[in-house]
Amino acid sequence: MYQSPRGTQDILPEDAAVWRYVEQRAAEQARRFGYGEIRTPTFEDVGLFLRGVGSGTDIVDKEIYRFQDKGGSELALRPEATASVMRAYLERGLASRPQPVKLYSLINLFRYDRPQAGRYREFRQFNVEAIGEEDPLSDAEVIAILWRFLEELGLRGLDVLLNSIGDKVCRPGFIQALVEYYRPRVDEICADCRRRLETNPLRLLDCKNARCQPIADGAPKTIDHLCADCAAHFDRLRGYLQAIKLPYTITPRLVRGLDYYTRTVFEVVPPIVGGQSTIGGGGRYDGLAEEIGGKPTPGVGFAAGLDRIIMNLREQGCPLPASEVPDAFFACLGDDAKHCAVMLADRLRREGMAAVVGMGDRSLKARFRQAEASGAPWTIILGENELREQAAQVKNGLTGEQARVPFPDLVLHVTGALPSEAPTT
Repeated sequence: MYQSPRGTQDILPEDAAVWRYVEQRAAEQARRFGYGEIRTPTFEDVGLFLRGVGSGTDIVDKEIYRFQDKGGSELALRPEATASVMRAYLERGLASRPQPVKLYSLINLFRYDRPQAGRYREFRQFNVEAIGEEDPLSDAEVIAILWRFLEELGLRGLDVLLNSIGDKVCRPGFIQALVEYYRPRVDEICADCRRRLETNPLRLLDCKNARCQPIADGAPKTIDHLCADCAAHFDRLRGYLQAIKLPYTITPRLVRGLDYYTRTVFEVVPPIVGGQSTIGGGGRYDGLAEEIGGKPTPGVGFAAGLDRIIMNLREQGCPLPASEVPDAFFACLGDDAKHCAVMLADRLRREGMAAVVGMGDRSLKARFRQAEASGAPWTIILGENELREQAAQVKNGLTGEQARVPFPDLVLHVTGALPSEAPTT
């Protein structure tokens, strides 16, 4: 029997209500800040990610799903969202609109990674981008969207980790200082860090290997090597965050995992810190547009993993919506009753209610078991007597009361609009 591919999951009806709730909260938070939805293709030219994300990153070197289609094009399932959004910004002429262009998306992404709690090979993200403005106010705004989104979901004990990694003016000096610090210690670090030392030195600070932690803790700090412009940008960003009383912790080792980041980087972590603790993060990417063939264009954004958010909501016992149930279940005896139920259920549905008609040939006792399993608060019973009298027996599953209701009054009764003196049995 076929099984779902490793690192993927099926979202069943009892869980779908939670996912929809979280996604709706995300979209609402983006709307409050003036962001519009964008939907990009599930796959792109592989070069978009090779150039945009950068060689030497785990995404490009280890995790990207790439393939050749029947026309010979080299494509990749999108491993992250920002490069695709920037491609759309450049291709669709969004630079001609008032800046910044504010965009959000709720999308599926794909990375060939080792599955574990909160990490899947196909996963879903809430993504926000503000493109076309270098004002640190846009940095503060995207951080605020993520923070308010998580706060309103009910998550507690969160922390915003914040850092600046400089730009093309000051970062080369920091990289040189970092390499000079690590060279004498090359025999003390893990194999991945020895590779990073040659290919992507900034990622040395992000290593999770225990043997590398003390060395990384003593490494030079990016904020000590910022040029005047980057330092001023970082100071203004912190001022905006303080103005809205958004808490943050300056974290010198925070660098994020993609090459396109400049200046601001940030992450949001829950109180239990671990290898997969980050539930959202991002930063500024002022050089990305140039990397993928466009004109210099500033941008800033974040991605929040919905899988991890939902996992944390459950771990913290946050209020979550229950599984959706129908409003009414029709328990029918005989084909004529079933035919009548179809028409009555249609009336309910046209009024916005959810109605289920019991199928197959079953006893009334079996129908009641079906009604109870459905969770519907109303059970509508139809048989020969009900058809002859043109009135259904309607049972309130919450109170156990049962009433005889003429067919024309059924909608009003189920919605609670009928007077209470309806005859009961």
